[in-house]
Amino acid sequence: MGSSTDHGGAGGRGKKGSGSQLWKKALLHSSLCFVMGFFTGFAPSSVSDWTSAAVSAGGVGSSHVVRSLHATGGAAVNRSLLAQAAAGAVDAGPQPLLVVVTTTESTPSAAGQRAAALTRMAHTLRLVPPPLLWVVVEANPDVAATARLLRTTGLMYRHLTYKDNFTVADAAAGKERHHQRNVALGHIEHHRLAGVVLFAGLGDTFDLRFFDQLRQIRTFGAWPVATMSQNERKVVVQGPACSSSSVAGWFSMDLSNATSPVAVGGAGYGAAAARPRELDVHGFAFNSSVLWDPERWGRYPTSEPDKSQDSVKFVQQVVLEDYSKVRGIPSDCSEVMVWHVNTTPLPSSQPSPQNKR
Repeated sequence: MGSSTDHGGAGGRGKKGSGSQLWKKALLHSSLCFVMGFFTGFAPSSVSDWTSAAVSAGGVGSSHVVRSLHATGGAAVNRSLLAQAAAGAVDAGPQPLLVVVTTTESTPSAAGQRAAALTRMAHTLRLVPPPLLWVVVEANPDVAATARLLRTTGLMYRHLTYKDNFTVADAAAGKERHHQRNVALGHIEHHRLAGVVLFAGLGDTFDLRFFDQLRQIRTFGAWPVATMSQNERKVVVQGPACSSSSVAGWFSMDLSNATSPVAVGGAGYGAAAARPRELDVHGFAFNSSVLWDPERWGRYPTSEPDKSQDSVKFVQQVVLEDYSKVRGIPSDCSEVMVWHVNTTPLPSSQPSPQNKR
């Protein structure tokens, strides 16, 4: 009996040992399955699996989609993605700098309107995609108020001043604004600010598409300008006459009297038509590189130094000399994209000066 009891105890211990080993094996097996399933989840599924699932789930329509995907192949898809990325890179390429030059008047009557006009111009320029540099020129006594205003615009700007004194008569004749433009062009030339230069008056209104057209200028660009005289109730459109995007001459039209276009200059209007003596500075733009062109100083004889030293007159003269370098804006010059409101009363016998803005 004792021996049977001893054998029974040994058999119980054997059963307990085998049971614990089974639990260990089961735990190890489940752990291995868990680890394999965990890492398998990170592996990409095969194309055949999801395509077959799509066919079984979607029927005929899905099978057509799957076959089309197989027909295109991965290489074609990759090429299309690369082409789209390249096109996006071209569209997002660097754009030329727009240098917008704005002049002011130092007369007491204009001082009260300067802040409002500058604020309106700042809001317009903030709608233009960068890069853009706003160059504001004014007399030295008016610097403090304008400097505070420019700091709040959020625009990249240069604030230029001068100490020259101009009388009310000089300002009315446009001499002060002409001097301010030369100050701005001298600053651009000195610092080699490469870009497209535009003279924007405080009384000018622009179509926003106009600024996109400006960035396409390589040397010179010109466009029609509609000048509205509030006191005289008249609208005069002056600008280039274009054949496609090439400038063939210049015209002037009084829309208030419904008169026919009057030729101002250009070969397209016949030999009798003389070129205009001076272009409206608000009707053209140019690449700033012409300011430091070495040929500038040898273009005119020494008897006419004023034409080469006066930057504004120099650019105006170069535009009139060679129409082939002038790009029409828009391409056929058939749309007015710049308007100017002239609120200065002028005698009826006095012609409207082109640069008095």
